[in-house]
Amino acid sequence: MFFKTKQTGDFTTNTQIIRLSIAALIIGAICAWIAVVLLKMIYFFTNLSFFHRFSFAYATPTHNSLHAWIIVPPILGALVIGIIARYGSEKIRGHGIPEAIEAMIINESKISPRVAFWKPISAAISIGTGGPFGAEGPIIMTGGSFGSLFSQLFKLSPVERRILLVAGAAGGMSATFAAPVSSVLFAIELLVFEFKPRSLVPIAIASSVADAIRMLILGPGPLFAMPILHHTSWNLLAVSFVIGLMGSLLAILLTRAIYGVEDFFRKLPIHWMWWPAIGAVFIGLGGWISPRSLGVGYDSISAMLNMKLTLYTLIGLLIVKTIIWVISLGSGTSGGILAPILIIGGSLGGVAGYVFHAQHPGVWVLLGMSATFSGVTRTPFTSIIFPLELTHNLGALLPLLVTSSISTGFSSWILPRSILTEKIVRRGLHLTREYKTDPLEMHDCKEICYIPNNTIHGDAYLTTITMNLLSHYDTKTWFTVLDDDGHPVGIVLACEILYRASITPQQKVLEIINDAPYVRNNDTAKVAMQQMLISHCDWVKVINKEDHQIEGFLTIQKLMDLRRKEYEEETERKRVFSIFQN
Repeated sequence: MFFKTKQTGDFTTNTQIIRLSIAALIIGAICAWIAVVLLKMIYFFTNLSFFHRFSFAYATPTHNSLHAWIIVPPILGALVIGIIARYGSEKIRGHGIPEAIEAMIINESKISPRVAFWKPISAAISIGTGGPFGAEGPIIMTGGSFGSLFSQLFKLSPVERRILLVAGAAGGMSATFAAPVSSVLFAIELLVFEFKPRSLVPIAIASSVADAIRMLILGPGPLFAMPILHHTSWNLLAVSFVIGLMGSLLAILLTRAIYGVEDFFRKLPIHWMWWPAIGAVFIGLGGWISPRSLGVGYDSISAMLNMKLTLYTLIGLLIVKTIIWVISLGSGTSGGILAPILIIGGSLGGVAGYVFHAQHPGVWVLLGMSATFSGVTRTPFTSIIFPLELTHNLGALLPLLVTSSISTGFSSWILPRSILTEKIVRRGLHLTREYKTDPLEMHDCKEICYIPNNTIHGDAYLTTITMNLLSHYDTKTWFTVLDDDGHPVGIVLACEILYRASITPQQKVLEIINDAPYVRNNDTAKVAMQQMLISHCDWVKVINKEDHQIEGFLTIQKLMDLRRKEYEEETERKRVFSIFQN
């Protein structure tokens, strides 16, 4: 432990937050450059694969002239990825976010340098050869890997390493999308598993620095400009509700489809290194039908938001992008999920806008993006702010709030796991995304400590009190042990006395009292629980912080009573007031 933590207060914060913030500033700056380099690598492989030129300039497979030969680049890229995964690092497979979460939970937030090296290379090859993925997942994983590697250079706890890992991930996402607030929210809602200043401040610093450097290199946002919504009507709010339901249903379909395809590939009698090449066949065929479905697709997102795509193009993009993304991701290749979700969800909103002759069709596209993103990732606040930062269309705030809330609620009700956590659960790790106040942190020890009414003198021999215990008390009864002056010095269970008496009957009661730890009367019940765990004792002394005299005792049963009360508040339902009273 570096510094003493303040145990009571709105937040538990110590001066270690300064060190973490300085480290996060460095991580955010470097992750911005990592994001830029990865984007340039994607452009390079796109130029090489579809236009046969050596260039790092922006390029998209949409306007290629390969015709039927468009099938070849995805297959070649997938073969290379399979080889890298087999002989480089298997951790490059997938979109990176579950792998980052798994590293935090299982491996104490330690990611190997091999993953940090091979993940961006494999992702650049995958996307640059036509993979229907976004760059953000690999950048998040790469940024997180750098944050983890940087943290391993210093003497830090696993939780502190996790904070810096997530700071790197947030920095990577911020630099990719020019969305610093959404990156922080995404980290808080999904990755860091807590909401505390010690994590929020460093993550926010990393995200801010990364976005600031991005602006210097690539220019300011928004990433996708669109017509601004100036007025929200009741009709649009109703549409937001419906699109929220539609997006959640699409999210459920996508999640089940991806893991269904993944299960199918596991049953194939060939090594997994060949699976991406099989999935790439479908990528190539899909690209032949709809070239817009290949690659990152940022140009398609911009075109949808500005309604530059026809109805049939949107339908084709929705169907083809969904199919090839599901199959390729299920095959275990390398790539991100966020941009494909935006394209698929935006296509859904765009098709609905065409069918129902929307007054603001671009907003329908935006709502479709938010609804599907929210349903897939279960990050409602990110799903509200993310579209706003991408477009700077602040007028869409209220419709996005409705859409995101409906989608998150409905998809969470129907499908217990998201696309980001299902893979982790399949590996035997149970995750919960719900955070609430611990009841043990809401009570001071002085509130709940007590002195048992039944007393025993400490100099009494065990053999002299055993018969009295057996005839008058339950074995689970607590006794207060008194010293010669009648002051309480500890407590002991009746069953402990009986057990010790059967072994050493001539022992005195005072000799069998555990050397129990103590807590101060203004400490929280959680501190008492921590002391019990550290000392392997089922009770603690509660002392006055001024004169250090014993005020009472706390047992494990008392702490469990707080948990029981919490459970009763969740489950017991009763009517408090009725208008029909006798």
